[in-house]
Amino acid sequence: MQARAGANCEAAAVSPAKVAAAAETAMHTVAALDDVDAPVALVARVGTDLSKHGLVYSHVGFALRDHPDGRWTVLHLLNACGTDRSALHAQGLVNFFADDLVNQDARIVWLQPALAQRLASQLRALPRNALHQPHYNIIARPGSRDYQNSTAWVLETLAAALPEAGTLHDRSRAYAYAEHDGFQPDRIHIAYSKRILGGLFSANAAFTDHPVGTRLSGDYPVITVRSILHYLQARGYAVQQREWRNGRLQSRPGPG
Repeated sequence: MQARAGANCEAAAVSPAKVAAAAETAMHTVAALDDVDAPVALVARVGTDLSKHGLVYSHVGFALRDHPDGRWTVLHLLNACGTDRSALHAQGLVNFFADDLVNQDARIVWLQPALAQRLASQLRALPRNALHQPHYNIIARPGSRDYQNSTAWVLETLAAALPEAGTLHDRSRAYAYAEHDGFQPDRIHIAYSKRILGGLFSANAAFTDHPVGTRLSGDYPVITVRSILHYLQARGYAVQQREWRNGRLQSRPGPG
C-alpha cells in the first residue's frame, strides 16, 4: 500500500505495522457502525497534532452505508498534496485510517434518524449539489465563498441536510443557516512570528481570506472537528457516540 504525503505529494510506502493498525481501527469502526441501524455517521481521525490548540481530531468525514464502493465508505474532502486545490473522495475505512496519521484515535457520531436519512440521500446523490469549493484553504474563514477546507464542507453538508433548513444548494446559505442555528467556530491563535518562521505561507494557507483585524490579532475563526461536534451535541442532533483513545474504548467521549 502507498500513501501520498508531503507538499510534493510523493508516494510513500505505508509500513506493515501502520497498515495493521489501520485495519484494526477500521474493524472496530465497522463493527460499531454495523451495531447501529443508521445509514450514515460521522467518523473523525487524528491526521495532524493539534494538541497545542486544545484539539484532538483534525479531520472528519461521513461513513455512508451501502455505497457502490463498499459496505461502509467514507466521503470526505481532501487537500491535494499541499496545493490550493481540493477534491471529494470516497475511501474505504482501512485507507481512511492509513493516511499517515498521528495515531489511531477515532470517534464515531450518530445523528438523529431524520437528519441521517436526509444526509444519506444527499451523499448518495453526489456529485450533484456537492456544496464543494475546490479552492482550498486550511484556515478558511467560516462562510467564505472563495475558499473551503474539509471541516467546512462537512458542516455545510450537514446544515443542508437539516429538515428545518429546507433545500439548500448554496454554500453561503448553508453556513448562514448553521450559524443562525447556533454553530460557533473555534478560534485558533497563530502568531505573526509563527506564520513567518513556521513556514505557514504555503499554497494551502491563505491568511488574506480573513480581515485585517483578524490577521493583526492572530486569532482566526476556524471550523474544527470540535466545533462541529459541540454544535451537534448542543442542538441535540447527535444521538450516540463512540470513541477510541490509545486503542481503548472510552466510556465517555472527550472533547474533539
